[in-house]
Amino acid sequence: MRSGSRRIRGATGAARDVRGFGAPAMHRPAEEVTEFGEPVRRLVEDLFATMYAARGVGLAACQVGVGLRVFVYDCPDDEDVRHLGYVVNPRLVHTGGVPVRGPEGCLSLPGREAVTERWDEAVVEGVDAAGEPVRVAGTGFFARCLQHECDHLDGTVYTDRLGPVRRWRVLRGT
Repeated sequence: MRSGSRRIRGATGAARDVRGFGAPAMHRPAEEVTEFGEPVRRLVEDLFATMYAARGVGLAACQVGVGLRVFVYDCPDDEDVRHLGYVVNPRLVHTGGVPVRGPEGCLSLPGREAVTERWDEAVVEGVDAAGEPVRVAGTGFFARCLQHECDHLDGTVYTDRLGPVRRWRVLRGT
């Protein structure tokens, strides 16, 4: 997900190329991570480095061509509280509150955005790089980010949620 996030010092991963809309990994469900440890930690570090280099607030592994269920985030909520972390094998287990229409962009569609409807509450459950359970709850913009990244791992891009005319305009760049 795209925003004006700032780069964090101390990121140790290597930035990778972000795949654009149309890349095969962007349009198919990602696979569950089954082996934990150092390879997953390295992937998470690379995802953070890539997200910061692209000035994003969230990034899914499929966006760097890795078909595994992993995403990272460094995203504020509507009260400007910063949320920083990652989830391996995330499952969106709750959405609720009220539906909110707001601008949404994506690092895989740079410079483009569209008003998209999302719930203002979201809860994601998964595990960390060692396979230990994690649960992340978000509201407002952070809830939008959690839903956006989970969508990526299910093979959905935010433009898939738009009507045909709006989708065509975004993909065309107008």
